Amino acid sequence: MSTQRLAKPIEILIVEDNPTDVLLMEEALANAKVLNHLHVMDDGFKAMEFLRREGIHAKAPRPDLILLDLNMPRKNGQEVLFEIKADATLKAIPVVILTTSNASLDVMKAYGSHANCYITKPVDFDSFAEVVRSIRSFWFTVVTLPPV
Repeated sequence: MSTQRLAKPIEILIVEDNPTDVLLMEEALANAKVLNHLHVMDDGFKAMEFLRREGIHAKAPRPDLILLDLNMPRKNGQEVLFEIKADATLKAIPVVILTTSNASLDVMKAYGSHANCYITKPVDFDSFAEVVRSIRSFWFTVVTLPPV
């Protein structure tokens, strides 16, 4: 990773309706020693408004990475993923599915809609924190992200 990349905060959009999971992700990312800005949307409609910079999100930054739960109210993660990957201005943003579902059909649908990664959330805090640290490590030290 270039030093230029490290100088700019990493913009992460978390799309998650469970406040406990959001808190765990925030804590794990805060301890990861990476400068980041977290944006949290608790349903799919709000996430798409943020991504499309609509309404109160008119000045929202483009995320470098999206952490997306599948099981959400109003618009589920599969629908959000499909919309992101069908939109020419959004489709290059990496989307990591981070969900409780380990159902084969959910995994197949997510990859069929071009998810970049599918991770089943562990149930205990330490394992969950380790998963978030692994996501951070992989996506922000190993991978070259597309330019904004």
